[in-house]
Amino acid sequence: MRKISISSRTAIVIASVMLGGQLAQAQEGKPISGGAITWGVATEPSCFDPHRASQQAAFFVARNYIDSLVGKKADGTFAPWLATEWSVSPDGKEYTYKLREDVVFHDGEKFDAAAVKANYDFVKKPENATNAVALLQYFDRAEVVSPYVVKLILTQPDSTFLESTSNVKLGIISPKALAKGDLCGGGPLLAGTGPFVFERYSRGQSAAFVRNKDYKWGPGYAVHTGPAYLDRVTLRFLPEAAVRAGALTSGQVDLIEGVQPTDVALFADQAEFKLLTGPSGASTSFTFNINYTIPPADDVRVRRALRDGFDLEPLVKQVYLGTVPRAWSIIGPANPAYNKALVGAWGNNIAGANKLLDEAGWTGRDSEGFRTKNGVRLKIDVGYPQPYVRDNREVLIQGIQAALRKNIGFDLNLRIITAGEYAKNNANGTWTIYPNTDNPSDPARELWDMLGSKGFLYSNIANPDLQITGLIDEALRSTDVAKKRAITDEIQKLGVDQAFIVPMFAPSWFLAAKNNVNGLSFEAGLDSPSSAYDFWLSK
Repeated sequence: MRKISISSRTAIVIASVMLGGQLAQAQEGKPISGGAITWGVATEPSCFDPHRASQQAAFFVARNYIDSLVGKKADGTFAPWLATEWSVSPDGKEYTYKLREDVVFHDGEKFDAAAVKANYDFVKKPENATNAVALLQYFDRAEVVSPYVVKLILTQPDSTFLESTSNVKLGIISPKALAKGDLCGGGPLLAGTGPFVFERYSRGQSAAFVRNKDYKWGPGYAVHTGPAYLDRVTLRFLPEAAVRAGALTSGQVDLIEGVQPTDVALFADQAEFKLLTGPSGASTSFTFNINYTIPPADDVRVRRALRDGFDLEPLVKQVYLGTVPRAWSIIGPANPAYNKALVGAWGNNIAGANKLLDEAGWTGRDSEGFRTKNGVRLKIDVGYPQPYVRDNREVLIQGIQAALRKNIGFDLNLRIITAGEYAKNNANGTWTIYPNTDNPSDPARELWDMLGSKGFLYSNIANPDLQITGLIDEALRSTDVAKKRAITDEIQKLGVDQAFIVPMFAPSWFLAAKNNVNGLSFEAGLDSPSSAYDFWLSK
């Protein structure tokens, strides 16, 4: 890997723009309406429909055309959006939202309580196969109280539900559009209420959005109200980091995300560019999720040996040049629910890892030096779906792979697989190690998603660990903030102690732009770049 020297001044610049939530760069003057930008993005969404999408990189794209009932602010509180106010019943099972009365979908349909009901009903129906249904675990039904008042009724209290209604996955799509069938392909058929209208999509090339001139219902955290400043936003799909960086330096694009650490020096301290870094691990860390029900990972000694059989810190520094921190928990360090007690509590115990494997009976060695037991190699596959590979994460895994082979004779076999193969393995519970960063949501919901018995990983596993899944269910039900925090702390500790997970690093989003691109920000509800709603061009 090419190495560069990052000056101390550059490090200061990076640190100074570690922005959380909807925080933009310093004062940039009075916004000007008009103009267009081209945005180079690393990952082409495999689905533009937020109800069905599963890539985190797809959600900041969707925010350009999809709004939610409420918005999440940088401080973790919530702000009005399509709903002007809301209330929760004393028993925690009914959420009532009063809606704006001036909102219109891009296809001309009126937004109202019936439209909200149609969306939640659609997501909940199993036959629609939405990923967003994970946020509606305890959702029972929606009731139209009046044309602009909707009540969402749960089967039991869910401490994560308000945040779920702020999530782009439960963003509101025109019922008329929902009736048209598969909307993953985007384009004008995918009609939301957002600040931009989805104009066109060219697979493998670009997606274009034009300003919604009637827009006046931005989220309560936005910098301005009324229509977006820009006339047009075009996304170009540029998966190669060097190509993205070159496109920006040569003026082919105005903005890029997914700036690699090796390219930071191209934009930091450069008068013609600006560099911003988003929050580091406000959602989950990039983590090995281990299927602890399948041999050899059903033996906790094997999982702990994998966890402790390498020194993670230098590997993360080597790949990311000090721009991101190594992880200690499944919850990221920028999240208020992060369990700081886990820092330094595990990892890099090679002698201990070898002892554990000896005790587990993996005492033989094959011709390549890998441990064996009864003639079988100690091997676990890491199945990494191609659509989710980004930010040199496969390079980090390769480093871990080499270290485990050298240190403890463990064959960690990285396989870049298709999305279809992963879906099949997930459906039948035969996945082994899944490397993943979960999309932002309430910490209890994130833990449920990754480790819960009905989350997206363990829903098809016959015998999930009852202790950790029971704690997760308790955290979901708990409306007492202190009690819930104590439970999520315990879940994080248990996840690492039992090596159900091996956290690796806390990701950040790096944005670089021409100096005339203003209003750049990060959305707390996405833990990624915001939509282009507040973007504007100076002359």
